[in-house]
Amino acid sequence: MSEILEVIMIVSFGASWPLNVVKSYKARTTKGKSLGFLCLIFFGYVAGISSKFLNESYMLSFSSKWYVLFFYILNLIMVGADLCIYFRNYKLDKKRT
Repeated sequence: MSEILEVIMIVSFGASWPLNVVKSYKARTTKGKSLGFLCLIFFGYVAGISSKFLNESYMLSFSSKWYVLFFYILNLIMVGADLCIYFRNYKLDKKRT
């Protein structure tokens, strides 16, 4: 049951990332974005993924609980994409000034 609740948490957090990535891409600016925030969230997902690999009981039952790690990795990819777009937008902001 705890894994299902964890997946609900991760899915809830991750539901907004695809929309945020699209919005960042279309905005073509870093205004309203925080690099520190994005880095902190990225680091948090890396820590969450690492904790799964270091948890022996989770790894022993990985074949039946792989979906928890899947959602962590999916969110990490979304935040990573947003970080890449941030740096693209930063360059675009520099060109405009």
